[in-house]
Amino acid sequence: MIIKNAKFIISNSDVRKCPETQLPEYAFIGRSNVGKSSLINMLTGRKSLAMTSSTPGKTMLINHFLINDSWYIVDLPGYGYARRGKDARDKLRQMIESYVLRREQMTNLFVLVDIRHKPQAIDLEFIEWLGENGVPFSIVFTKADKLGPVAGKKMVEDYKAELKKNWDELPPIFITSSSDFRGREELLDYIDSINQSL
Repeated sequence: MIIKNAKFIISNSDVRKCPETQLPEYAFIGRSNVGKSSLINMLTGRKSLAMTSSTPGKTMLINHFLINDSWYIVDLPGYGYARRGKDARDKLRQMIESYVLRREQMTNLFVLVDIRHKPQAIDLEFIEWLGENGVPFSIVFTKADKLGPVAGKKMVEDYKAELKKNWDELPPIFITSSSDFRGREELLDYIDSINQSL
């Protein structure tokens, strides 16, 4: 798939204020600092479409980006940033849950995981919650350039083994790097194949 145009449409904290269209939406979520904005910029070929920051937990809103005038990328707030107070964390959780569970246009949720880290309880619990609620999702490993091919493959296999303790069938899994564009074609082709089937 070729990205001809990508434009920011709206940011908000209320799922009821999301764009009133029937276009499919592909949402991206992950723990703070997982490389979400960098991945969105890499996919769209726009250096500063999504704002990147070295400060974890910067994305506090639901951000919609219209791609090729036919589908949306949705940048969701990162979860699990411990420095936020409980009220702020609860508010973010409610925002995320309301979008993921109530937004009919949400076609697939990409859960981003830093390939350098062993399976984290917060990610595994979130993935389990998605399964319990029947949410269509895929797992995207980020920052693959930070590990050698053998180490990277081992981390992915270890992650799969952990998931298989609770899952009979694993979701689609992608390995990406915003630095060297790894996984870009595979992700865009996957989105395109879903769009074609709708």
